[in-house]
Parts: sequence; structure tokens; C-alpha cells
Amino acid sequence: MTGTTSHRLDGLEPDNLLAFLALLGLLRALESADGTLYPRAVWDIDTPPLRPKLILARGIAREEVTESAARSIEAVSAYHDFGGRKDLDYPRAECRALLEKAAKAARLDARERADLLATLMSDAAVKDDKKEPVVAPTPLCLLFGQGHQHFLERLADVPRNPAPPPRGKGKKAVTLSASECLAEALFDPWRRDDPTFSFRWDPKEDVRYALMAGNPTDTAYKAGTQHGANRLAAIGLGVLTLAPEMRAGRVRPAIIGGARGPDGFSFAWPIWCEPATLSAIRALLVHPDLREPGALPHLGVDHVMVARRISVGKFMNFTRARPIGG
Repeated sequence: MTGTTSHRLDGLEPDNLLAFLALLGLLRALESADGTLYPRAVWDIDTPPLRPKLILARGIAREEVTESAARSIEAVSAYHDFGGRKDLDYPRAECRALLEKAAKAARLDARERADLLATLMSDAAVKDDKKEPVVAPTPLCLLFGQGHQHFLERLADVPRNPAPPPRGKGKKAVTLSASECLAEALFDPWRRDDPTFSFRWDPKEDVRYALMAGNPTDTAYKAGTQHGANRLAAIGLGVLTLAPEMRAGRVRPAIIGGARGPDGFSFAWPIWCEPATLSAIRALLVHPDLREPGALPHLGVDHVMVARRISVGKFMNFTRARPIGG
């Protein structure tokens, strides 16, 4: 194994929300796994196609990158315990109790549970159409039981499942390790061969009726996922803190990077050209001028991508992201 301080992440496309969340998850996992790596990311602007690069403080091989990330995901997955609840529909009182408990238990070096819950909900933002106030979930929650797809069930299951089932049958079956699964997501173009849970953050999961011979719902169930990317994204979600905001006379949930407009909710992320830590990326996501075209070159931002949340029948998806102004 040859060690290097720079690794190009050819699997992470710049216009795919799942890929961006996976990048956040990779940085978070490596920060937790090894205090000597000091992971940063930068977009390789000068080498098409556009992809991010992982920058480390010391040289390690690809296998060490994915092995360290796999160990960290396994550790963090212990905090993805929702007591068997399948959907993000906590009553306000239960939500408040969970958040208070997590906040009291958190420390500067151990706040994974508090960060995760603060990403998912706030007891200040609830749905008004219920007899008992129920929290309004993060705008990145696209699963509410439709088609037997449940968000919290998947958020608990995906990080704990190190690899997809064996591919193939009999003697030709191929079994991946957790490290190999992450390597496929990070370093190779995605093939989406895995029959495992996803969160509908990948634009490829937007399946339409038009020009199709059969029911796209059936196709969606049979289509594969990129399991390693979903594992990383489930961990990366904890970076996107939710906060209540007053909008149209109601308190609603808002997350960093997210905004609502005439076309509904959208999520924006920058394409930056100087190595940035996870904290620096979070700072860019909350910048008030993030969506102003050409406003952040002094912070190393080349351009900004925006993906829209859409509804297709009873299902929800995110579109391929487009550059602002493009």
C-alpha cells in the first residue's frame, strides 16, 4: 500500500446531494477515527470531470482511509438508536425530553447523539394539523412510511450494516468488507449494485411514469443503491443542524444550506478551491451570501450548486443540482 496525503474521490459527483452528504460523512468519520489525520477537502477544479480531493496531514494508502472511516462509522452508529421508532413523528414533549437528555450528556469530545437529534427535529417546530403536536422533521427527511419506506428505520439500519449482501450466487458470489464498500463509493464511478436501504437523496432514485413500460414503483424497489455512500451520508447528516425559524406566521424547521422559495425547498452547497475542514465547510453553508452568484470568491468559493426537493406522486426526491445562475 502506497501512502499519500491527497486522494481524489472519483465517486463523488458535484451535482449529487447524496455524494455531498457522503463527503461530509467522510470528513466527520476521519476526524473521529484518527486525531493525526486532520482531514480536509477541496474540489479539483483544474482536472475534469470535477471531483473533490481528500487532503490529509500525513500520507496513508486508500485502504487505510476506508478502514479508518469504517471503524468510525461503526462507533458512531451506536448513537443511531431510536428505540424501534420507524418515522420521524415524535410528539413535542417526547422530542423535548430526548433533546434535553442528549444535551446534558454531551461533552466537547462526545456530542454525536446531541448533534444527530439536533439535525432531525426541534420541539419548537411542530405540525399544526395534528391533535397532539408532532414535530416537523428536517427538510432532508423524504420518507414518511409511503411504500413501506421509513426514515428513522433506515437511519438506524444503514450505518450499522457494514456491507451489502454477497453479489452473485454460489461459488461466484462476492462478499465485500465494510472498507471495500466505502472504497467503491469514494474512488470509483457508482454502479448502484446494492439491494440495501437508501434515503432518496440520490437523484437516480427519481423514477417517473413517462416513457416507461411498467410501474416505476416496482422499478424503484428493484433498482440498486450505493450502500457505502448511504452509510457515509447517514453520518454526514449530523453536520446539518436544524433550527426553528418563523415563516409565514408559523414556526418551521430550517437547516444550514437549506432554503424555501417559490419552487419549494432546496439545498445549496459550495464548490470551493482551497482545502477546507469540516468546520470551515459548515461555516460556508451558513454564510448569508451563499446563494448570491459570485459573492464568495474571497472565501475560495468557485460556484454554488443547488438541488431542489420535488414530489413525484407519493414519493419525494432531490433533483440533480445546478450551479446558481446556470
